[in-house]
Amino acid sequence: MDDSDLIAKVDRQFIGMVSPTAPRIQAGGHPCQGIYTAPKGVRPKTAFIATHYNVDFSEHYVAPYLAARGYGFLGWNTRYRGAEDQFLLEHAVIDIGVGMRWLREQAGVETVVILGNSGGGSLMGAYQAEAIAPTLSELVQGAGLEALHTLPKADLYISLNAHQGRPEVLTDWMDASVVDEFDPVATDESLNPFNPDNGPPYSPEFITRYRAAQRHRNQRITDYAKAELARLDAAGVPDRLMPLFRCWGDLRFMDGSIDPSERKTPACYRGHPAIANKSPSIGRANNLKTWLSMWSLETSKCQGAEQLAKFDLPCLVVQGLADTGVFPSDAHKIFGNIGTRDKSLELITGAHYFEDSRAERDSMADLLAAWVAKRR
Repeated sequence: MDDSDLIAKVDRQFIGMVSPTAPRIQAGGHPCQGIYTAPKGVRPKTAFIATHYNVDFSEHYVAPYLAARGYGFLGWNTRYRGAEDQFLLEHAVIDIGVGMRWLREQAGVETVVILGNSGGGSLMGAYQAEAIAPTLSELVQGAGLEALHTLPKADLYISLNAHQGRPEVLTDWMDASVVDEFDPVATDESLNPFNPDNGPPYSPEFITRYRAAQRHRNQRITDYAKAELARLDAAGVPDRLMPLFRCWGDLRFMDGSIDPSERKTPACYRGHPAIANKSPSIGRANNLKTWLSMWSLETSKCQGAEQLAKFDLPCLVVQGLADTGVFPSDAHKIFGNIGTRDKSLELITGAHYFEDSRAERDSMADLLAAWVAKRR
């Protein structure tokens, strides 16, 4: 999509900074990196910040759209950009705090808007919740502990086509017919979502059984991770990698009558689900501690509900109805979980990144900008 006209109207500044718990590497790279986009020649008093678990958000697509409307936008990366297998929430939150402080202290921003986009929705939600009431203190010490206890709070929060949480989205997408986590072929055909004998359309009974099996699969991996960590610890080994196969199995990818919206089916972010499901993708490799920190339904604090319940700031939830991986029920649950009374929900036309139409991107950006303008 051509947005060169917008880019011509903005300034971009690369930011590289150390973290309280991660120094600059000897090759020169900073653990915290991003690009600050702002209207040309202007120092905005209101700015957005967006970060993802592992996706590089420095050149986030919405940055020039919001900068053209008078706002600053910091597309910010933690040390885990491109390193999902090593993710630990406590250090990611500390790294986000570095970007928040830069906005306040260096960019001169007075009103900070957290943009929780896609998978970054629950990460940014966890950040704001930690800034309100720290819960990760036992996992760090020294400078890291001080950083966790002094995280700058945002003033506004926007959820944009966001998944409920990292464990929730992975579990919803898991192929429940997997019977051996170390064998990408072994399958329980009675639960195979791509077996035409099972659907689509899928019966209510099959859906119930499938969803239960997905949760069981998540717990089975958690049980393995905890037991394997204990075994390794006894031998003085801190961690190890484990593979994860077949995670494009959400029944909603194939059956549009489940959680109906304007999306096309069969489809997922990687194309046809039956093909995508056979290839390594989301969560394809994890340290055991990363699984417990990010993906586990039992242990992860990257789940949305617990964090959103702490919110005491104005919030906006925006959901594109043609999104193939975030669904109307996700938006409604996020909205319901937000603790503050000052909250709004908008269901609008558009795909996950509003990538199909410049007009849809402009309309979305107008919505965000107008909502913020009324509250800054």
